[in-house]
Amino acid sequence: MKAVPASGRIPRRGLICTLAVLVAFGLLLATCTAVRHSGGTAGPVPTATASASASDAAIRVDLRRYYTQNPRWRPCPERSFQCASLRVPRDYAHPEAGDIALSAILRPATGRGAARIGALQINPGGPGLSAVDDLLAYADSYSPSLRAAYDLVAVDPRGVGHSTPVECGATGLPGAGTRGTPSSDEAAIIDTWAAYHAEVAEDCARRAGRLLPHVGTLDAARDMDVVRAVLGEDRLHFLGFSYGTYLGATYAELFPSRVGRVVLDGAVDPAMDGYHAYLNQARGYQIAWDSFAADCAGRGRCPVGHSVEEAGRTLDALVAALDRAPLRQGKDDRLDGEALLGAVVTALRAPDWETLRSLLDGVRAGDATVLRELVGSEDDATGDESMTAVNCLSSALESRSTPAQTLAALPEFRRASPQFGAFYNEDLSTCAHWPARPTQVPRRVSAHGAGPILVLGTTRDPATPYDQARALAGQLSSGRLLTWDGDGHTAYQRGSRCVDTAVDDYLLHGLLPPSGAVCR
Repeated sequence: MKAVPASGRIPRRGLICTLAVLVAFGLLLATCTAVRHSGGTAGPVPTATASASASDAAIRVDLRRYYTQNPRWRPCPERSFQCASLRVPRDYAHPEAGDIALSAILRPATGRGAARIGALQINPGGPGLSAVDDLLAYADSYSPSLRAAYDLVAVDPRGVGHSTPVECGATGLPGAGTRGTPSSDEAAIIDTWAAYHAEVAEDCARRAGRLLPHVGTLDAARDMDVVRAVLGEDRLHFLGFSYGTYLGATYAELFPSRVGRVVLDGAVDPAMDGYHAYLNQARGYQIAWDSFAADCAGRGRCPVGHSVEEAGRTLDALVAALDRAPLRQGKDDRLDGEALLGAVVTALRAPDWETLRSLLDGVRAGDATVLRELVGSEDDATGDESMTAVNCLSSALESRSTPAQTLAALPEFRRASPQFGAFYNEDLSTCAHWPARPTQVPRRVSAHGAGPILVLGTTRDPATPYDQARALAGQLSSGRLLTWDGDGHTAYQRGSRCVDTAVDDYLLHGLLPPSGAVCR
């Protein structure tokens, strides 16, 4: 599957870690090398016995051992962090059936005493992105005030990264020229992708069948509450990006009385079904492409022409040309139209328009250098199985269309997005044969009784379009929307001092931005 409606955020600063784009899935993955930080060994870590929430007294007896565990925190190789493995039940309904492991890291607050607020759990999105790797890479990008006030905590969700993972085995992707261009056999292309998705489902059922029903967002949110208690916190403070907003909203609905200061950036609308989420994302990428094209057209030299309409025609022509004659990089490396669209998607999410212009310039000249850099290597892609496993348990993220239904939907997708509609239409069959049935349905999330929740929306966000942030903020009984009039996926730490100040003011002082606030 490609960039799903809850795709993870693009790294905010340079190539601190190695970026790999799984082109046929459109998901940006972070494969991070250990980042060295200055400073000594991490300080003491709070434990479950340090504080006890009154609401924790109501925890089921058969779950109390998870809430009261005291994991062994030890210095990570990156000495300013501490690492631990936590245990949670594979099946919350039947904890006697066995445990799974969650990988956690913590960077203690630099402040002490009254300066420390608590622990801030951070999730970068995905699903399928490692929160552990993300925090290792970007902990220093948070403001000194935030790092003084909070222990920064990251836990890889169940089925993901360094936690007990979903591992299904490699399955070959459909070959070059499988994207639905006007000259292609659309039914055959859709059948090819449907067969691929069915093969992935069969492999996962065979290799990870016992775990698959238990890696959904509901269970991951329950895990977050265990982590909160283990850290000795009465309330959950949380910063979630993209899919992390769906995870945070699910937590707030399950445990409204335990919600502390929560920020949801690049929001997913939990009431939108999977079909419309894909359609909405295709439309979002069209808006982002048109924004890029309008900016490019105003420059002296633009590789796709001097109007939005000309830019769209040029991109279509480049995709079709690569499908007919893929560029080659090395003996067996073929870069086709699907690869180009995946690279464009990545650059639009960043947003990195200079790189996008260089990419299009290179492709027009038959040079695959920038395309190869954006595509990365399939060997580096490690989150696709986890992403599919999580998405297919939520009807707000997945779609179970048959090939015939997918083909019938293609005209609507093309109307929504001439350049990206077919690209996302192909994914409607992703979960059609998935062996585990959804555990969540599309529904409004109100989280009655929760404290204030700050929702961030970017007006030209391609991956989680702005209307989803408006919808989530409107559903939450205590939601407050902050709008950034900008480009790219997510808003916090994207270069807007207005956004960064508003988020830090809320996390540090509990101060919400005014109703209807817009950062420009």
